[in-house]
Amino acid sequence: MHPFEVAPPEARELLPRRIRELGLRLEGSPVERYVHQLYAELLRKRLRRFRPACYLTDEWGCPSGEPVIGIPFYLADPKLASLERAMNDLEDEREILVYLRHEAGHAFNYAYALYRTAEWRDLFGPFSRPYREEYRPVPFSRQYVRHIAGWYAQKHPDEDFAETFAVWLTPRSNWRKRYKSWPVVRKLNYVERMARRLGDTEPAVGRGAFDVTVEQMDITVEDFYRREAEARKSAHGLALAAELADIFPRRGRRRRGIRPAAELVALHRRALTDTIVRWTGVARPLAATLVESLRRSCEEQDLQTETGREAGDLVALSACATALAMNWLTRGTFIP
Repeated sequence: MHPFEVAPPEARELLPRRIRELGLRLEGSPVERYVHQLYAELLRKRLRRFRPACYLTDEWGCPSGEPVIGIPFYLADPKLASLERAMNDLEDEREILVYLRHEAGHAFNYAYALYRTAEWRDLFGPFSRPYREEYRPVPFSRQYVRHIAGWYAQKHPDEDFAETFAVWLTPRSNWRKRYKSWPVVRKLNYVERMARRLGDTEPAVGRGAFDVTVEQMDITVEDFYRREAEARKSAHGLALAAELADIFPRRGRRRRGIRPAAELVALHRRALTDTIVRWTGVARPLAATLVESLRRSCEEQDLQTETGREAGDLVALSACATALAMNWLTRGTFIP
């Protein structure tokens, strides 16, 4: 994680404040318009009675069995958003809608108790299957849709349904054409049928209960980010001297056309993180920390890149980082 010093001064002023004391509200916040856009998309799909309640909490989520949507608190305030951008990677408009549609899939499943039916279990699997944070996906499987970066639909039957619903809901996703010859089209057609059947039906489960709300978050903003950093500290200090030196060989004295490899990594930090997450499915904060660790290692070793070779160096670094992330997924460690 980047040090707090990289955050804007006005954002750093919030660090000692307790989150519950910030007076955060979804109503009137920058993220509210995306909630309204979600509701409009549901209406366009003729889901006239389904409108999941949204609330601010510590992360994206939908409490199991409850048709409600939790939204990260930092999206409700510009200063907190700038702090999140400095510490991690702030969601852009596309990503906010990606997560909202996914969580709406969970909420739809719970609102109409679809997971209790035999047809749902036949298509997606048993809802009671143990939920594991670490899972081993099968890349490029055509049994699952692709929505959230990575292979997230393979994590659990409930996630499979949520991802399928999100693809079906996304405007101009063209799912019928994209998935026409894939076995997963059965799941998409199921969502289409359920939406038509239930569009004018009141949900079996009403408003639903919220999980932790911002009013209950007694920790300070600083403690929140330190806790997040602790959860992914395993990617720090990654010893890859030989591997990175193979990508960015030391070329002796600095000369024209040569610049620090660490600068190249920093410049493309977001794209590298996106690539790792998309093709491996590791959590985004972990991928971001991995990229930052690689940048630091390049800096500590004084590795360099040469004009004209930068594109190839980035390809090699991306492949290296993706291999490390796959080690994490399959072995639980970056370096076996």
